[in-house]
Amino acid sequence: MTVHNKFTLSGLGRRQVLGLLAAPLFERLAQAETFPHRIAAIDWAMLETAMALGITPIAATELIQFRKDSVEPLVPNNVADLGLRGSPNFELLYLLKPDLILISPFYTRYQQQLDAIAPTMSLPFYVKGEPPFAKALAAVPALGERLGRNAQATDVLRTVEQSLPVMRGQLSAYANRPSYVINIGDSRHFRAFGSDSMFGDILMRLGLPNAWREGSRFTFAAPVPLETLAENPDARIVVVSDVPVEARSGLRRSLIWNALEPVKNKRLVMLDNINPYGGVTAGMRFARLLAEALLANEDAL
Repeated sequence: MTVHNKFTLSGLGRRQVLGLLAAPLFERLAQAETFPHRIAAIDWAMLETAMALGITPIAATELIQFRKDSVEPLVPNNVADLGLRGSPNFELLYLLKPDLILISPFYTRYQQQLDAIAPTMSLPFYVKGEPPFAKALAAVPALGERLGRNAQATDVLRTVEQSLPVMRGQLSAYANRPSYVINIGDSRHFRAFGSDSMFGDILMRLGLPNAWREGSRFTFAAPVPLETLAENPDARIVVVSDVPVEARSGLRRSLIWNALEPVKNKRLVMLDNINPYGGVTAGMRFARLLAEALLANEDAL
């Protein structure tokens, strides 16, 4: 009696059977080819998110300033600089032939010009009056899906999920005192970060109360007078990013600054540069640098 192999009962030959077995592989390869590979980023938060997923764009905006203000992630020198975020170089962008352009709702005025070059993907990070970190987290799987980086997106979210509670526990002793999170504009003014900012949102997630009760006042003009920090003498002050050179000597001589209780009692911590309008990378960089700075300064308790 002839025993028929189950693969030949339908009359298929060995080569045909092998072809059928290989079909799922070819389907996966074909599907992979549908994911965009040449990515351009106009928005900095989208740039951060793409790089957190392991994607280095071919082009992005204001890279000299990004490397200074954001520090992380490190953008390689071979990434083309598209110029200002507010007026990107469309001619260069066209010549680079991207498969996908990453933007946010801030750039809708350029939608038509960008769509003429390549498909765009826009995700919201900053909505007036709303804490942004949840949106930064939501952007990770959304962009991961579009770029074929679902596994990497899961890893990023898992790292955040594991890291924040650890830092919150480490900082529990610091939760009894509120913190002003500020950026120095000049020797007389500062910018304030409320709960609607990335820094204020992360502060809350770390279990640390925010001494600034209003919405963020972060503009180029830095409109908040320095003496406002005297309203809560029991607070600590967290200065984010480098103090401008022209303001340093002024602060050293400032009677107002040196009279502030947090300054006199060394409840002052200084953090390196962090992008105030970044994504998940900026949020976690702030959390890490803040935890390190507080734990190294017992006076800030």
